[in-house]
Amino acid sequence: MDNSGKEKEAIQLMADADKKVKSSGSLLGGMFGGGHHKVEEACDMYCRSANMFKMAKNWSAAGSAFCKAARLHMQLQNKHDCATSFIDAGNAYKKSDPNEAIKCLNAAIDIYTDMGRFTIAAKHHISIAEIYEAEMVDIEKAVAHYEQAADYYKGEESNSSANKCLLKVGAYCAQLEQYQKAIEIYEQVGANTMDNPLLKYSAKEYFFKASLCHFIVDELNAKIAVEKYEEMFPAFSDSRECKLLKKLLDAHEEQNSEAFTEAVKEFDSISRLDQWHTTLLLRIKKTIQGDEGDLK
Repeated sequence: MDNSGKEKEAIQLMADADKKVKSSGSLLGGMFGGGHHKVEEACDMYCRSANMFKMAKNWSAAGSAFCKAARLHMQLQNKHDCATSFIDAGNAYKKSDPNEAIKCLNAAIDIYTDMGRFTIAAKHHISIAEIYEAEMVDIEKAVAHYEQAADYYKGEESNSSANKCLLKVGAYCAQLEQYQKAIEIYEQVGANTMDNPLLKYSAKEYFFKASLCHFIVDELNAKIAVEKYEEMFPAFSDSRECKLLKKLLDAHEEQNSEAFTEAVKEFDSISRLDQWHTTLLLRIKKTIQGDEGDLK
């Protein structure tokens, strides 16, 4: 479908909106001469123009138009509409300019936190984290935004949403070799979920991950941690994850890399290990003397 006509229409509408803003005069001076009304009309025109640019897939122009609408809403003290326009701008810029998308989403977050809307602010911190993950490949900044989202969710008693963000942080911390921080997160989320009938099945996975992080740091720490998790959560003892950990600890103590690999293979044949688990298991295996670090 040819949307070039929509783009021309959008450009004309932007120009008309710009004229309307100029003709409104200063907002204060023009308030009694229809200036306020003209600015509101211009806001509406910028938003219509932005949607036409979206139809034409001109994402940068759409983002710019939504930003103009946002700034006018701010002048008019329409905080909610201003934040909404910044979000619309951010979503458009996601497809063309990640840096601008982040700026717009941050502007909206500032407004939402000022209004006490922390749950929606948290949601947009996640959006920024996802841009840093996928587009910018800046994991440390992604982690910072996931942490901020988790803080806001916890403050609003949205513990399930907070845990999801914390698990993202934990996974990245382990990859970045920040094991102690990862352990604290997995233990915290594990403890939060083990008493919940709907979530307790997941607790063994979090204790398993915490144990792997312990194992990389120190084998004795890992043994103590596994015993602690079994006491905290008796169901962990019967899990395949716990049995694997015990086999790995024995193999490591005996410096037997073949037994280590065999235990991992046996587990993987029933429950597929993802890239995160494989990476950590390879790091542990490399601590066995003379091992070249292969799990095949």
